[in-house]
Amino acid sequence: MKKWGELVELRTKLASILPFLLGIGYVLATWHRLNLVNTILFGLAMLAFDMATTALDNLMHYRHAKDAAYRQHVNIIGRAALTEHAVIAAIVALVTVATGLGLWLVWRTDWVLLVLGMACFAVGLGYTWGPLPLARLPIGEVFSGVTMGLGIPFITVYVNVPATRFLAVRLAWPDLSVTGALPALAGLCLIAVMPMATIANVMLANNLADLSEDTRNHRLTLPMYLGHRASRGVYLGLAVIGYFAVVAGVVARVLPTWSLVCGVSLPAVWHHAQVFIAHPDKTQTFHLAIQNLVLANGSLLAGLVIAAGVSA
Repeated sequence: MKKWGELVELRTKLASILPFLLGIGYVLATWHRLNLVNTILFGLAMLAFDMATTALDNLMHYRHAKDAAYRQHVNIIGRAALTEHAVIAAIVALVTVATGLGLWLVWRTDWVLLVLGMACFAVGLGYTWGPLPLARLPIGEVFSGVTMGLGIPFITVYVNVPATRFLAVRLAWPDLSVTGALPALAGLCLIAVMPMATIANVMLANNLADLSEDTRNHRLTLPMYLGHRASRGVYLGLAVIGYFAVVAGVVARVLPTWSLVCGVSLPAVWHHAQVFIAHPDKTQTFHLAIQNLVLANGSLLAGLVIAAGVSA
């Protein structure tokens, strides 16, 4: 179980669980309803696929590593003497579970969810797999942040709210019509800035801390293109942009006032961000990026839960 936990990096699953919970919080605060079956199905499918992509990421890093010490002592596959066959079998099993649950959910909702799910699968599998993995381009943070930070809350809302009250897409060939509730869509997009930015920052922090290791293994990441100074500026900006989005949403009256509760975490988040950029290190300071992910999104979730309780 310990090896399994390290292979799928269970400690990083907060990056998908928190956006999922934010989506639930937004549904409760805005529509005061929850489709429990759809929510559970999506939650399980999302976790299974997240674990599959993480295991695939470790497999690809192991296969393509140029540094023998990394393969034998750092990567979990070499360190735990796992066989590639066993890892591939685990990945296939997880993807199969995620696909089965996803198709069941499509059957319970509509074809739009199939398109959304396929797009998320493409990004997740293409992050480290294929002829040109996204992780080897300076856009990995963008794709991971948007897919998880916006895609997960969006699908969470979509499977819980009737299409006529959120977003409806109708195809009657050759005509395609899209209708939606703009305040609800705008509110969700502004809520999603927080998880998008903090998830992207976890990826950026990981790449900053692994800069020397990535250089040895010929992995090109965003910090290599931007340089240390610009990367640290981006990190600080992403640490706080979610708070500005929430304020904008409250001012525009598309988010409940209680969302501003998230502001209580801002001083700690800013302090952690400054400590990390002063000394990016995987063992000593990387945990601060994870803490910021939890603090920022957790405080926003608390505000949404309070808003749901007050207006219920």
